[in-house]
Amino acid sequence: MSNSAHSAPLSHQNLLWYTAPATEWQSQSLPIGNGFLGAGIHGGLASDHLVLNEQTLWTGGPGSSEGYNFGNWPQGRPDALETVRKQIERDGSMAPEAVAAALGNLAYSGPLAKMPGFGSYQVFGDLHFDVPDTDGATNYRRYLDLNAAVAGVEYTNAAGAAIRRSYFASNPANVIVCRFDADQTGQISFTTRFASPHSPRLSVAGNRITVTGALQDNGLKYQAQLHLETVGGKVESTGNGLNVTGADHAVMYISMGTNYAQSYPEYRGEDPHSKVSSAVERAAIAGYDALLAEHQRDYAALFDRVRLDLGGEVGGDASTDQLLADYDGDGGPQDRALEQLFFNYGRYLLISSSRPGGLPSNLQGIWNRSTNPPWDADWHTNINVQMNYWPAEITNLAETAEPLHSFVRNLVAPGETTAQNMFQTGGWTVNQNTNPYGFTGVHDWATSFWMPEANAWLAQHLYEAYDFNRDVNFLREHAYPVMKGAAEFWLKNLRIDPRDGTLVASPSYSPEQGDFTAGAAISQQIIGQLFRDTVSAAEMLGDAAFRDRVQASLAQLDPGLAAGSWGQVKEWKDEAALDAPDNTHRHVSQLYALHPGNGIEVLAHPELAAAADRTLTARGDAGYGWSKAWKINFRARLRDGDQAHHMLASQLKTTVMANLWNTHPPFQIDGNFGAASGIAEMLLQSHHGVVDILPALPAAWRTGSVSGLKARGNVEVAVAWVDGRATEIRLKALLGGRLAVRSSLLAAPFRIEDDDGGPSVGAAPNPDGTLSFEAAPGTTYVITAT
Repeated sequence: MSNSAHSAPLSHQNLLWYTAPATEWQSQSLPIGNGFLGAGIHGGLASDHLVLNEQTLWTGGPGSSEGYNFGNWPQGRPDALETVRKQIERDGSMAPEAVAAALGNLAYSGPLAKMPGFGSYQVFGDLHFDVPDTDGATNYRRYLDLNAAVAGVEYTNAAGAAIRRSYFASNPANVIVCRFDADQTGQISFTTRFASPHSPRLSVAGNRITVTGALQDNGLKYQAQLHLETVGGKVESTGNGLNVTGADHAVMYISMGTNYAQSYPEYRGEDPHSKVSSAVERAAIAGYDALLAEHQRDYAALFDRVRLDLGGEVGGDASTDQLLADYDGDGGPQDRALEQLFFNYGRYLLISSSRPGGLPSNLQGIWNRSTNPPWDADWHTNINVQMNYWPAEITNLAETAEPLHSFVRNLVAPGETTAQNMFQTGGWTVNQNTNPYGFTGVHDWATSFWMPEANAWLAQHLYEAYDFNRDVNFLREHAYPVMKGAAEFWLKNLRIDPRDGTLVASPSYSPEQGDFTAGAAISQQIIGQLFRDTVSAAEMLGDAAFRDRVQASLAQLDPGLAAGSWGQVKEWKDEAALDAPDNTHRHVSQLYALHPGNGIEVLAHPELAAAADRTLTARGDAGYGWSKAWKINFRARLRDGDQAHHMLASQLKTTVMANLWNTHPPFQIDGNFGAASGIAEMLLQSHHGVVDILPALPAAWRTGSVSGLKARGNVEVAVAWVDGRATEIRLKALLGGRLAVRSSLLAAPFRIEDDDGGPSVGAAPNPDGTLSFEAAPGTTYVITAT
């Protein structure tokens, strides 16, 4: 198979590069991160600029000056929910403003005001390197190397010296490393300058700068340390920074931390000083070369698992912003190069923003320039945080999903309180928005505050992790308790619908439009997914009594998959005025069962597939970046590769910025992750028990290869194709067992062999393109056309 995605010239594949410095953070800075610490690199000549982030620097929560109650009702309202349910049952619907007035948090007022104590993600600060004598610089280039996870700046100064600045964020060392060097001695001079909106104390001792403070809002302690090492030249303190003159090279090691801990209900841990100090000291002892080698081993162990080759080539020496400007989506080699790069960039961003032991990637990953970021840079649970993790399993980055799993498990305890506070039942729940402090209740934004079925959508990610990797211990110890608690909640909170006797959620809201009703499609589909997954898990773990309870409710549950009057999947159980072919709303919530759920089996139920297609066609191609990304996945699941590619092209042409960040607008990272997932879904699907090869290959990707993608059942997949048809399939059955495969390759004569020296076996074609066989654990099976 071709490995051209890694062997081709770097500028053709895995390099973002530009011919000018960034002048704006959102659209031009280049992100580096280690899952905990992040920086946006600007690459200025006279003053380089790093926007620094530490993922736990949040206002709000316990200790907040505004007060904090996890979003729960500040006083008991035992009849409030029942009153709303009865009105919906009587009238059929209820205006969002009326529901918010009844069920929102009375501690707050105003349609767009923040819930007291909810807080927001905070920029840590801005680190500048002021550089003298840059006038007359030539040969400038700013870049981000996705193969190495290193950003940098290169230029030639007026003295003819080649200057290089390199930046990377090391996960093993928990430091950001900055190196300035040149090909001539004595050419490195600069002065550091740190700015922060949080009024920290800044001290300089020797070659180290220490920034210490506590957020005024909640007293959260934070610290950063920058340690400088040079060869040659002179280092002096400027009082609040360091000045380097005439060095051969200089290296800075930066670490940051807070005393946040993901522990309900206090969310506080140790003072960050010791951890930050030891990280910086260990890094300085290890030195740049050792840290870089360690960083690249750690990163490559994740990034290099998947290689995608769409046959992309760049004509001439086009920079990334030029590639984006020239992109027209016609399937030409330069367009395919950008599409490859966009896929690889999505995986890079996930590795860089989400690592075990940390918080999950938020609306902006870990990169934030503000003390008041859009939507608080929080975790929206009506699709956004979930979309961030769609590529984790299928693109073989299971480790990056651990922060989400841990985060969801830590929502259970506060979510149990919310279930009791608002619903007077057991189980656990969470609503539309959450923060790092266990916010599981509600605020009062009428069209975006209520979504108790988010507990089930989040639980799906833990079951998916099991389904991909089949680790029964993970299922027993981590996934199933979360799933069972969410299922317990819904067993107690579904109501019998007097219209037809089915079980429905009430009140139910379809994000982010229309009235509150009973049994909106997304609510029913999410709960159905939870119940099906819970039945499977309970069966696997021998919890027969609970399995039977859930199965009984599942049999009575409205599945939320009814066809409407114009052939669509209905968004509301009773067709509302908005459930119409001229509704082009950004959310297509009624198709959750198509993706990321598995309630619509396209090949088995063509009538549902046709209804989903009709729904998408009516909604149109417009929308924000994340909405376009969801539509890529929808179309891939419908096995419509050309339309999926059309949506990818639409996203790249209209909602991607020069640094390839997705924009809502403003910057919102879920579109990057959703696109990476959608590209993978075009090449591989496995959500119905079959490893489905190239289910939605577009004509634009006529010839190519991919390796390292992951199918459910713990199967690694590689495939090469020519003229739109698979020519070789490799299946590594890591666990073994019964393996079912679908591919057009199997509809003609083929051969299958294993890499353990087993015989090559010719096989007769199967008209439906399927093959099922017993796979030995750890064995790779190679299927080729004959």
